[in-house]
Amino acid sequence: MHRSTGWTLAVLAVAAALVAGLVIEMRRDTTATAPGSQRSSAPVAAGQDLNVLRQRADLPPCRVAPDGAGPPALRDVTVACAADGEPVDVARMLAGRRVVLNLWAYWCRPCRDELPALAEYQRRAGPGVTVVTVHQDDNEAAGLALLAELGVRLPTLQDGRRRVAAALRVPNVMPATVVLAADGSVARILPQPFATVEEIAAAVEEREAP
Repeated sequence: MHRSTGWTLAVLAVAAALVAGLVIEMRRDTTATAPGSQRSSAPVAAGQDLNVLRQRADLPPCRVAPDGAGPPALRDVTVACAADGEPVDVARMLAGRRVVLNLWAYWCRPCRDELPALAEYQRRAGPGVTVVTVHQDDNEAAGLALLAELGVRLPTLQDGRRRVAAALRVPNVMPATVVLAADGSVARILPQPFATVEEIAAAVEEREAP
């Protein structure tokens, strides 16, 4: 009986060790990144002070035109300006401008790759066109942290509820770019990423074609 009890205890001990090892392995699996997915460290910034992140990002203000109605589709659309967190009338901000409006999110890898090209395009294009980006995720801190990391300093709207995209009827994909004519009309909707400045320039210039 004693020998049988000893074997039983030994078997139970081995079983307990196997179960413990399985639990540990399962915990590791739940924290690992799934194959093909793209994790970002940006969400860590969510607990940081937004004012500190805004200073670090150093974004230009969202200037509003003193007159001009702006794009009809965007009238009555108000979101936050990422530079200071203040509400901005999107239509009045874009009034009278040729605009390249880029819709993105911090967790989107193609967006991350595209943003520096957009900044360089703005530098080359000069005042004849205005590039404005729209961060479409509620995690404003992560968006600011990414812009600061990339050194991309473009006028940026914080629009976690996708009000701008909905008003312009942009497909639910990111990145996406909308080309707006100076009269506020939508020239093109481009639900695709751009790899180079040249690709962006070609897309913007195409809107001028008859």
